[in-house]
Amino acid sequence: MTGPTSTARPAAATEGTAAVEKKPQLQLGGLEIDLGRWRDFSLVPVIFVLGVIGFIVSPAFLTSDNLIGVVQQSTELGLLVLAQALILISGRMDLSLESTIGVAPVIALWLVLPAEGGRFTGIELLPSGTSIFLCLLVGAVIGLFNGFLILKLRVNGFIATLGMLVMLRGLHEGITGGKSIIEVPESFAYLGKESWLGVPAAVYVCLGLYAIGGLMLGYLRHGRALYAIGGNPEAARAAGIRVDRITWIVLAIGGMLAAFAGVLYTGHYGSVSAGQGKDMIFQVFAAAVIGGISLRGGRGTLFGALTGVLTLQLVINVMTLAGVPAEWTKFLNGAIIIVALVVSRFVSGEKQD
Repeated sequence: MTGPTSTARPAAATEGTAAVEKKPQLQLGGLEIDLGRWRDFSLVPVIFVLGVIGFIVSPAFLTSDNLIGVVQQSTELGLLVLAQALILISGRMDLSLESTIGVAPVIALWLVLPAEGGRFTGIELLPSGTSIFLCLLVGAVIGLFNGFLILKLRVNGFIATLGMLVMLRGLHEGITGGKSIIEVPESFAYLGKESWLGVPAAVYVCLGLYAIGGLMLGYLRHGRALYAIGGNPEAARAAGIRVDRITWIVLAIGGMLAAFAGVLYTGHYGSVSAGQGKDMIFQVFAAAVIGGISLRGGRGTLFGALTGVLTLQLVINVMTLAGVPAEWTKFLNGAIIIVALVVSRFVSGEKQD
């Protein structure tokens, strides 16, 4: 993979993203405040307020068991949001992440589990120790195939990944017969169920991946190129950026992150459920949008995306402690997306055609 010939962002790409990366200004008397610098921290006060509300609703909110449960549940969603954030910044979207979190572990376990003697029979093609590698490989293949459809066949990305979502869900149900897989190898479940220093190992893994992603976007040439591609792909291409190649790689990385989320999810709950990942795409977009990731591409940070995940999980947790029925969760996710889009529309002044 090659990019621009210099470490600085190319002028043409910068011009192409200028309209996307405008930073709103606030005038207070003679003082001019750059709101863009503080946009990434906009959800921090919200998280604090949710904490206060949670304590008022139920004293159990601030217990270690509840807070650890919130951050553990945030890890699986957080990796899906990380994947979607990278893809959205590059100007694309991937709806099939919802199905990848389920089908990748299913295929990996199908390849390593014994052909007889269990509730779910595999083909025992490879040793169980390779199951995590196989899961990540399946995720990468799914992302690469999405890239083939979008970049080579020039199929509409929304429709292509929607079709993949449905197809992969059908593959998941076909392999498992609609049943959960409970015979999970210890090596596959380790990261999802183990704790290090009293904190779930998945939390360390998730934060580490966000840190790596943030450093890549902020300091590496090809990471910064994602913003140029998402802002104006033609200007980025004219500046010498390998737009299709980088986009293809980002889609593959997104698939791998979704598959890894499946590893953590499986270890956390001790099985691969028949509907693993179902409807999670709505939470993914809700968290990404309220975290400041632009659906038009070229803007957003992973810190903002992470605060979006925490905000969404805290809202759901507070609602649960308050006794609100779980059936209202979908309504809440949709309402959060709409409110965030309306706020973004009027704050940025950009049309969202």
